[in-house]
Amino acid sequence: MSSSQVAMATLQEKLIHHVCQQKAPCSRNKISIIGAGQVGMACAVCLLNKEIMDDLALVDVIEDRLRGEMLDLQDGGLFHKTPKIVADKDYAITANSKIVIITAGVRQQEGESRLNLVQRNVNVYKMIVPQIVKYSPDCIILVVSNPVDILTYITWKLSGFPKHRVIGSGCNLDTARFRLYLSEKLGISPSSCHGWVLGEHGDSSVPIWSGVSVGGVSFQKLNADIGTEHDKEKWNTAHKEVVERAYEIIRLKGYTCWGIGFSVAELCETMMKNLCRTHPVSTMVKGMHGIEHEVFLSLPCVLSSAGLCMVINSSLKKDEEDKLRNSAQTLYAIQKDLKDLTP
Repeated sequence: MSSSQVAMATLQEKLIHHVCQQKAPCSRNKISIIGAGQVGMACAVCLLNKEIMDDLALVDVIEDRLRGEMLDLQDGGLFHKTPKIVADKDYAITANSKIVIITAGVRQQEGESRLNLVQRNVNVYKMIVPQIVKYSPDCIILVVSNPVDILTYITWKLSGFPKHRVIGSGCNLDTARFRLYLSEKLGISPSSCHGWVLGEHGDSSVPIWSGVSVGGVSFQKLNADIGTEHDKEKWNTAHKEVVERAYEIIRLKGYTCWGIGFSVAELCETMMKNLCRTHPVSTMVKGMHGIEHEVFLSLPCVLSSAGLCMVINSSLKKDEEDKLRNSAQTLYAIQKDLKDLTP
């Protein structure tokens, strides 16, 4: 620069000597969250703590709150390692997402039937899902809103995506609660207590007692009655506590958010890092375990950067498999009457 150019230069121009003027390509590690309520923001914070993305996009219809949440997260930029956080009601900001998380949906009104609630959510999802497909046609959609299994089915139908790219958060959190119960009763870390809750994320979920173990030791070999009403040690209260846990949290604070936030972040980490870990998430189960209908239920699934790449063929006992089919029938009884599910 000449002396006159230096005098006219901006601070930035004086500070920086550019070696390459070419702009970096768009991020390949982008996650978008549809819905910036308590659950959506808990997912955002837990994802930021995982440090697995370059871009985070938030979409919501309440613009002032949305902008406030964005600014609040951006203020933590010195402490988390996600350089770009954006928010808008326009889905264009979600373009080229690797994973899109849906936490949006309508809440059940007093006295409202479950079918009517789901049908109202169909109307909402008919606005959301086509926008996701338009801007991120190669993404993985992770559905979190409840009733999650039916809404995952709806998302699959509306998106036209292959089933391995539409996943419900399902029983990942139920299983975490189950393992926490085992942990607290035994005094052993939940990461060392192995067990699964499968089926519907809800009252008809199925604890798989035949697979519960610690250190490779099967509980059923030590106590043949475990999980049944004949069990003198009353281990079957574990599932009751798993089902009632969310109701208790809602009674105490009005909503749940952090447990599901941590759960969703773990699922995203598995996919973003291609870890091929096994999670109990909701997938299309027609043809498995004698289930005849197109319903989404949680089974042990392997997640990778491609989405849901494998389902583990669980060796269930007859009573467990019967309960799983009953869980499927419970969901089908609601979703069979849904209307307007064409993309």
